[in-house]
Amino acid sequence: MKLKLSDEVQFVKGVGPKWAERLSKLGIKTVRDLFYYFPREYEDRSQISQIKYTAPGEQANFKVEVLKIDYQKIRYNLDLLRVTFSDGSDVVNGIWYNQSYLRDQFQKGDKYIISGKISEKNWRKYKRKEINNPVYEKLGSEASVLNTGRIVPIYSLTEGITQRRLRRVIANALKSHAFLLEDELPETILKEHNFPDLKTSILGMHFPKNDKHQKFSRRRLAFEEFFYLQLYALEEKKKYNDLQGIEHQFKEEESSKFLAALDFELTSAQKRVSSEIRKDMESKKTMSRLLQGDVGSGKTVVAGLALLQTMANGYQGIFMAPTEILAEQHFLNFKELLADFDYNISLLTGSVKTAERQEIEAEIETGKTDLIIGTHALFQESLNYDNPGLIVIDEQHRFGVEQRHSLKEKGDSPDLLIMTATPIPRSMAMLIYGDLDLSVIDEMPPGRKEIATFWRRENRRKQIYSFLKEKIESGRQAYIVCPLIEESEEMPELVSAEELFNDLKTGFFKEQKLALIHSSIPAAEKKEIMENFRDGEIDILVATTVIEVGVDVSNASIMIIENAERFGLAQLHQLRGRVGRGRHQSYCILISDPPGEEAAHRLEIMCKSNNGFLIAEEDLKMRGPGEFFGTRQHGIDDLKVASLIDDQELLVEARDEAQKIVGIKNWQQQYQKLAEIISKIELKI
Repeated sequence: MKLKLSDEVQFVKGVGPKWAERLSKLGIKTVRDLFYYFPREYEDRSQISQIKYTAPGEQANFKVEVLKIDYQKIRYNLDLLRVTFSDGSDVVNGIWYNQSYLRDQFQKGDKYIISGKISEKNWRKYKRKEINNPVYEKLGSEASVLNTGRIVPIYSLTEGITQRRLRRVIANALKSHAFLLEDELPETILKEHNFPDLKTSILGMHFPKNDKHQKFSRRRLAFEEFFYLQLYALEEKKKYNDLQGIEHQFKEEESSKFLAALDFELTSAQKRVSSEIRKDMESKKTMSRLLQGDVGSGKTVVAGLALLQTMANGYQGIFMAPTEILAEQHFLNFKELLADFDYNISLLTGSVKTAERQEIEAEIETGKTDLIIGTHALFQESLNYDNPGLIVIDEQHRFGVEQRHSLKEKGDSPDLLIMTATPIPRSMAMLIYGDLDLSVIDEMPPGRKEIATFWRRENRRKQIYSFLKEKIESGRQAYIVCPLIEESEEMPELVSAEELFNDLKTGFFKEQKLALIHSSIPAAEKKEIMENFRDGEIDILVATTVIEVGVDVSNASIMIIENAERFGLAQLHQLRGRVGRGRHQSYCILISDPPGEEAAHRLEIMCKSNNGFLIAEEDLKMRGPGEFFGTRQHGIDDLKVASLIDDQELLVEARDEAQKIVGIKNWQQQYQKLAEIISKIELKI
């Protein structure tokens, strides 16, 4: 039978159907899966010590011979196996309790490598050097030494699987199938970066000869993961850029009129980013750009300027927000920003009634609407746009990535601008948004006061409420954010929005006007609550994270976050960004009795910094890339070796190499293997 890497793992020596079922719980179904199931860490058991010079309490490895085997039945349910080993310098006993089956493993004169810690307790009690449950490996057998006397791999396991057995199974698979591992990276890249071949690298990850072998292997495999994803992203970008795009003509009169109506001047960062967007829109290529800017940095105005240009050129503008609250808010903002222009602006969300929806859709399809603002409703297949010129998507990672591409397909290659207020570390932006050009607004508007942030424990609640009441009485408004909607029996220590709202409106804040908002409230009611809050008719809005992104009420200057330890750094920063939008000093108070050092460290970082990019880097380090957005991100979670934190330089190298290949005309013909690999990457990054 011809062997293949796709062979089922049950046919590997030492597996069988029962063990194959256990391995499947680790995501291992084929030989390839087994090869790419890498250790989580390593233990160096390669240094051989002499028993004579090893002190009690020390961890050591010994090359020994069996002198004596002693088995005792001490009492019912307790037996003892003592094997005496010698290395010529001294003797050490291996001690096993209730493992009588091991008696047959050891024969006098057999040679072993054993590893373990010399028991201090046994030394004090008996003045004997003994190791409880030592790791052992017989020398001179046909099987290679896997568990000691070398750098030993340590794997993540599941019930019914042992390190010893998994190592043996992987070694058996490598023996039978490793010859099938062929390099898919081009020879030029392997030589230029001094990478080992694939077979050497896989061996080096599981059973490295030394530390250098493991590091070289890991570097090559990490590069390879980044390289394929970058090649995919850059090819996507090239495909999109190669489309004949819309050549917008710059309309200076409209632009000047728009800017003159603002009661502030754009920051130098806003001007630079607007210039980058303008250059893209005026070129023949289709724009595909990510606009990144911290909370309150002024992305909406930049988007407004770009949308104005597309409408002035006779095209429709499309602006998509992740929630109805935000779509409604952007609708009001754009109506205000474009008040001096004669453009029709429509709002289309899921809660729009059928008759009204049909009317709006008809106006969109016939070109009577110039700017369409909405939510996922803009994706529906039945909706046909008249002539879209620019699509702006706000907070892209909250949409399915396929949706972004399906919206791009509406119309005749419209330009695409994606905006995010989530500061994304450069390495992550390169991976997730590798098919987009990047613009960053890295400057806040002048005169914007930093939000004063404090961490207070639960026992300071009365003082916090007194401070809040004082600010409400001076005319300010506030948010109180809770981690849960309603009380939970599973998590009784967490504050719920409903419970807190009822307590406060009948207690400390019975004189003030309070409202409750969360995701389970009907859309029309949520809209009404937000309008009332915006109009100053509500003093305190008790909420969940439904208000996390983009809600803009300039008079709201106090943000209180309950159980702040439950939120990630990026989310805390987003929530804090709901205040600090007006001329008054704003405050963010984090209420928390954190359970551990890491949670406390997060709160300390929040109090020290208002810089979203610094906070994002810290968040990435603390939580790891898979959890950064709070949802699974394909591309990130598919990395088995590479790290966005430790391998940032390698990512840049991989992108540069991918760029060289994509730059070759019809590169797929020259590099057929690579073309085949990226054709299997189905998900849009």
